[in-house]
Amino acid sequence: MPVSTLPARNALDAVLARLRKAAADASRPQPPRLLAVGKRHPAEAIAALAAAGQRAFGENYVQEAAGKIEALAGLDLEWHLIGHLQSNKAKQAAALFDWVQTVDRMKLVDALSAHRPAARDALNVLVQVNIDDESSKHGCAPTEVPTLVAAIRAAPGLRLRGLMAIPAPHAEPSRRREAFARMRRLFDTVAGQDPAIDTLSMGMSDDLELAIAEGATMVRVGTALFGARLSR
Repeated sequence: MPVSTLPARNALDAVLARLRKAAADASRPQPPRLLAVGKRHPAEAIAALAAAGQRAFGENYVQEAAGKIEALAGLDLEWHLIGHLQSNKAKQAAALFDWVQTVDRMKLVDALSAHRPAARDALNVLVQVNIDDESSKHGCAPTEVPTLVAAIRAAPGLRLRGLMAIPAPHAEPSRRREAFARMRRLFDTVAGQDPAIDTLSMGMSDDLELAIAEGATMVRVGTALFGARLSR
């Protein structure tokens, strides 16, 4: 193994060990999927992690992701948009990404469906829920989920996979866990209506164990894999 990949391999192994332990502690049959968040990290860092075995990567900004996706096109990676999507970027996002995890309004459903290239597989979509009703965060209200779910399921070119949330960063672990539990109950309601719904994306570097305990099937990890983000 080239020396340059060793830090990435060590970081990936450490995070995967955390996922396995958290799943075992929660008596879950298998750990959740790991999404590596490359926000403000160069394509070279993503390539090193890919060489260590990671395949799925998340990006917050469409323009930043575009350059990385082009630079790493030969690696056959899976790309997720996990940041807020402006309507005027929906056309580009529909063409670039394999997943969009931040669909929170009807306008995005219509735009992503209209612009998904016919030659590509359906775009995997998650509904982003503002589970703690934070004014500073995007996401739909829990009561709006059924309407968005129905619209996505009916939209050509889109495939509904589940829900995503970023709960408030409460200092008390019990409050974060309670938010994750509310997301799990909401997910169970939605998934009970459609067996194709299989993804509950929640939990990050500092609270992934709590999220896994409450049923996360995908966690989004950046700092624990890449270190501190580079400044803009």
